[in-house]
Amino acid sequence: MMSYKVDIDGVSSFTADEGDTLLSAALRSRIGFPYDCSSGGCGNCRFELVSGEVSELWPEAPGLSARDRSKRKHLACQCLAKSDLKIKVRTGDEYLPAIPPGRITGQVSAIRDVTHDMREITIKTQSPACFKPGQYALVSSAGVARPRAYSMSNLPNDEGIWQFIIRKVPGGAFTAHLFDAVKPGDPLILDGPYGMAWLREDSQRDILCISGGSGLAPMLSIARGASGKKMDRRINFYFGARTAVDIPGPRDLDFLMGSQSPCTSKIVVSNPDDSWAGETGFVHECVERDFGSRLEDLEIYLAGPPAMVDAVQEMLFIRYRVPVQQVHLDRFF
Repeated sequence: MMSYKVDIDGVSSFTADEGDTLLSAALRSRIGFPYDCSSGGCGNCRFELVSGEVSELWPEAPGLSARDRSKRKHLACQCLAKSDLKIKVRTGDEYLPAIPPGRITGQVSAIRDVTHDMREITIKTQSPACFKPGQYALVSSAGVARPRAYSMSNLPNDEGIWQFIIRKVPGGAFTAHLFDAVKPGDPLILDGPYGMAWLREDSQRDILCISGGSGLAPMLSIARGASGKKMDRRINFYFGARTAVDIPGPRDLDFLMGSQSPCTSKIVVSNPDDSWAGETGFVHECVERDFGSRLEDLEIYLAGPPAMVDAVQEMLFIRYRVPVQQVHLDRFF
């Protein structure tokens, strides 16, 4: 296997093995390389290539503008080293991995429908499933060009069980592969964990989880992690759905209910029919009605469609001035 040295501004360096993106290689070497989505959409892992040669997994990735490309900017999550490199990027301790990511191969052990367009896929690996509640992994399969980022919905465990809730994206090549081709016993490659929106166990604030779509997965992991720790903190769990058929079944949400649970939960439907008797509107509107100025007293986690995430952030940061360090999310595109 070939490997190359990557020099960062003459201050630090790391080794990029063949097949590793620069971002993965840096994080495996405990370098605080900036990133967010790991999927080419956010642009947070932009760097300037000073010298050397790279190949790009997704040359048209939207995280780079034409101006960026003209200035020899690249995305670390989409670049493979083809020689020794010199690059410029501002690293930071806030990006140091809580758990350095690793690449492992597992087998699909179970597949279960969660809604009409979301599916839970369970993967079993020989080594323990090491991650923080709320983190994600890059999942790939032979014959699929690029890995995709999916959040774990379960908790870390020694048995090597990784569970993902995945929504079928219309026209999405990889989700079509996962829904239509993958079956129990098939191998899938996991690279992770990634993400900074993991459960902060040292905070004393009550917890607010806001989710929509497959953003349910990391919020379930965080709620499970917080309730399992027997923390003296209330967990407030909100899930936004478009219609009633988009709501997960009891198997996924029952642990949030009951007199012994430290959780309160609400499901909010934005486009209800006559059969729906619960909360209506957009999920951030329900959160605002319930908490208002008390939002600044909470530790807040959110995941879901970009429009939902944008609306929640506007509410938190603009209308209620919630400190940014109390809000945790990983952007997906």
